[in-house]
Amino acid sequence: MAYFDNAATTYPKPESVYKFMDEFYRANGGNSGRGSYALAQNAGELTNKTRQLICELLHCPNKQVIFEPSDTIALNIIIQGLIQMGKHNIYITPFEHNAVTRTLYYFEKNNVVEVKELYVSKDLKYDLERIKYQFDEFKPDVVIASHASNVCGLVAPVEDIFAMAKKYDAVTVVDMAQTAGLVDCNIGLETFDFAVFAGHKNLYAPTGISGFVMKPDIDMPVVLFGGTGIESANQDMPKTLPQRYEMGTSNISGIAGLYAALNWIKEKTLPVLWQHEQETRNKLLELLQEYDFIDIIGNVSGSKYVGIVSCNIQGISSESAGEILAKHNIAVRTGLHCAPLAHKFLGTFPSGTIRFSGCWFTNEDDFIVLRSVLDFVEESL
Repeated sequence: MAYFDNAATTYPKPESVYKFMDEFYRANGGNSGRGSYALAQNAGELTNKTRQLICELLHCPNKQVIFEPSDTIALNIIIQGLIQMGKHNIYITPFEHNAVTRTLYYFEKNNVVEVKELYVSKDLKYDLERIKYQFDEFKPDVVIASHASNVCGLVAPVEDIFAMAKKYDAVTVVDMAQTAGLVDCNIGLETFDFAVFAGHKNLYAPTGISGFVMKPDIDMPVVLFGGTGIESANQDMPKTLPQRYEMGTSNISGIAGLYAALNWIKEKTLPVLWQHEQETRNKLLELLQEYDFIDIIGNVSGSKYVGIVSCNIQGISSESAGEILAKHNIAVRTGLHCAPLAHKFLGTFPSGTIRFSGCWFTNEDDFIVLRSVLDFVEESL
């Protein structure tokens, strides 16, 4: 199979991830933070080492790492917690995933929050002067920004946006689902309050292990409850981090995979991974642009992108195109990619697009298969 759906989840994973997960879970399948015996202690030690690697990758030793099963759960915990704190004026980008927009919509339709979009021009430029004007007109309590769109791959200038937001004392949240492990970003800056990461994407870990980093002095209310391994007699959730937001049994096999993946990334280095991603994206663009019947969506010269390319085939719906590609062993994502706002902004709602996305393991064989299938499609039109 030619796998071009890495924006959904990277595949395959580094061999070291498979190997370490298998070996660790066979030998150390204990429950982290739930015992003083060796298996539990080893699981706890691995968890702490993995937190340290996340802090190293994101340059944030001053922040606390919280593990969650998914990026979506992490965002829900943050958004609902901030709303409970009385943060009701919220800005988002036009490229947010439903993990953000559905959560906000629930509270918006119940008149709890007011949500506004940061201004982005039709040529896909974040207009910082216009955004400053927006902040002056409607003071932000929270600014949430997808670091990179999962539809077209556009990278947002979160450093600049958050620096402006802090002048209004806003809480800032960056969703790094598409960028953690790929784009070098200094989350240790005071302008970043929360950063959410997805283990199964560019961190090359398995599914089921994600989370967020946060400033430890933010007293955010809890929205999920349960056992934490400490203060069991206390029916309130503990104040201690990370336990305050990590309820229930941790995914130790997933943490083992994330630990191995982070070490693999550390060995490769972010600049090398980024360069390869850009080369892969350029190959995708060049190949797709050879065919007159393919329209590239959301690609503007001079902007920064992760390795995502969205397009449409003239006369064929994205879903039908995806079925044709799947029959020829090409894996892509079609439709709205759980990001309807982005498609409305890009003019591809409600049909969506065909999304190609590469990773470190995308190789020349994948492009050979893709070219042969596109040649077949061209002959069939």
